[in-house]
Amino acid sequence: MKSFDDLIEGYRGFRKGAWLTQRERWSELATGQSPQVMIIACSDSRVDPTQIFDADPGEIFVVRNVAAMVPPFETTPGHHGVSAALEFAVQFLKVREVVVMGHGLCGGCKAALTQDLHGNEPGQGGFVANWISMLDEVRAPIAANLGTESREAERAMEQAAVKVSLDNLRTFPCVQEKEASGELALHGAFFAISDGVLHVLDQKDGEFCPVA
Repeated sequence: MKSFDDLIEGYRGFRKGAWLTQRERWSELATGQSPQVMIIACSDSRVDPTQIFDADPGEIFVVRNVAAMVPPFETTPGHHGVSAALEFAVQFLKVREVVVMGHGLCGGCKAALTQDLHGNEPGQGGFVANWISMLDEVRAPIAANLGTESREAERAMEQAAVKVSLDNLRTFPCVQEKEASGELALHGAFFAISDGVLHVLDQKDGEFCPVA
């Protein structure tokens, strides 16, 4: 397991390696960024989008949070981190595609399924419980049909969460406008930690299909 000291050693390796071998690329990035894709992924340490998609610096704009959630559009007072990142990517960076990527063995989705954290105070799981309560509506049929303890139920919850975030993305006026005009495309994906297989959502039939 890496400590902060290990990270510093990693940085030194980066300076001796990729910083030098990709110096031209870093020089280009010093003047700005122009990623074409935004990825909304989970904060889980096992699912780094840049590693999974073998992306170079500057190629994807990444936002990560518990369970890769996108809240619906709202203008109430508060600190809207995901909304701000989405607005920046779509309106200012003008990304052409937004990908919501869920993953297997997601702790946030499991907590949404079991509701073990519901009722906890902030700082004791309450922040997490409030965040994943966005999944309460889709949880109900999953829990009724599959229970809350099986791996089958967990995967159903993980994949349902991707669909919820895609639905919530489409409540943003800027996303609605650009998707309608063809300037923006939305995608759903699911990465299975157990076998390393990426699945892509077919938005016509709602099924996740493995990438060949």
